[in-house]
Amino acid sequence: MSPRAMAARVAVLFGAGAVAAAGLVVAWWRHGSVQVTGVLLAVALACLAAGIGLWANRLTPQGPYQQRRPSHVYPEAVEEAGEDLAEGAQLPRRRLVIGTLCAACGVLGVALFVPFSSLGPRPGRALLRTAWRAGKRVVDEDGQPIQADQLPLGGLATVFPEGHVGAADAQVVLVRVQPGDLALPRGREDWAPEGLLAFSKVCTHAGCPVGLYDVDTRTLLCPCHQSAFDVLRGAVPISGPAAWPLPQLPLKVTGDGTVEADGPLSAPVGPGWWREGGR
Repeated sequence: MSPRAMAARVAVLFGAGAVAAAGLVVAWWRHGSVQVTGVLLAVALACLAAGIGLWANRLTPQGPYQQRRPSHVYPEAVEEAGEDLAEGAQLPRRRLVIGTLCAACGVLGVALFVPFSSLGPRPGRALLRTAWRAGKRVVDEDGQPIQADQLPLGGLATVFPEGHVGAADAQVVLVRVQPGDLALPRGREDWAPEGLLAFSKVCTHAGCPVGLYDVDTRTLLCPCHQSAFDVLRGAVPISGPAAWPLPQLPLKVTGDGTVEADGPLSAPVGPGWWREGGR
């Protein structure tokens, strides 16, 4: 095959790689399947590798080479070096090959940044604005108000703010412990009336539901990655990958024994790295 035809083949491979990379970008933006994007990425990289291989093996000077001893006549040596350089630099359709290579590499470079578009903005402090407010009654999954004497010692219940049953960001676990065993952080001394404690059910590690309670150790457990939270000390993590405490909901008991929220959750719900300004 002539060098001119080989250069055309290399340019076609680079062009195909650029088209596949562009298709990858389009497929990602249109929320295409993972299989489609994977195939397009494989095609783009394969075309680029094949084109570079052909260029190196067929369009560049091949050995073996024998070095000449330089001439003692300076003008002739310069002339011979110039001729050798010109012969080695000749590449049929050089602009076409280099142009398609740059196009393929450029589109692939753009494709590398496409996945970052799916990350979205950080939720930050917006996750603190749940439906929990001071005076909101605590209700069960059926929307029935919780009475203070309804939950036994060592009991566990999933509760919601009244009017927002099923809200994922407002789901809270309610537990009861001996009031004398509590060692809550400073400023939360009155957040657990009659030993009732309420914490966000959304794990601060990866957002899984914290739905298990070990009565003996007074710890809430996340079944996804085995994080454990000490409820007596404000649901601080004591094992597992979670690094942030579960947000606590301040509670109060009204005159008729109904349990109400005494304010919002202490921190944004969900994974701790979403938060702004720490815990």
